[in-house]
Amino acid sequence: MQVQPYLFFDGRCEEALEFYRAALGAEVTMLMRFKDSPEPQSPDMCPPGSEEKVMHSNFRIGETTLMASDGRVQGKPVFQGFSLSISVPTDADAQRLFSALSEGGQVQMPLAKTFYASSFGMVADRFGVSWMIITAS
Repeated sequence: MQVQPYLFFDGRCEEALEFYRAALGAEVTMLMRFKDSPEPQSPDMCPPGSEEKVMHSNFRIGETTLMASDGRVQGKPVFQGFSLSISVPTDADAQRLFSALSEGGQVQMPLAKTFYASSFGMVADRFGVSWMIITAS
């Protein structure tokens, strides 16, 4: 069994994938647009003019595969009740990733030394996805 995050960007998926590629070194391993579906899409799932939007994608960050979509393309994405956690080997890696994810986002807890990590911080990126960056002590 495997549990994988599936993120719905509500119309901003391709922008998010490019951001994660630049900020985290993400690799897009699969991308399918609504127009490429072998079956017709209902207007509820693919509003007119959304044919170029991302119906489904897979991308890798390090050893983790995530999935993402534009969902129903209804506006601003909302991500609540979870965070994605990235464990890195060095404080320099933590600082680099934290800075990249913070660009256009909101720092929730500045990156700092804690009793449980040499570096730990929390940030919501420009899409509202919450990230925790940690370098274990």
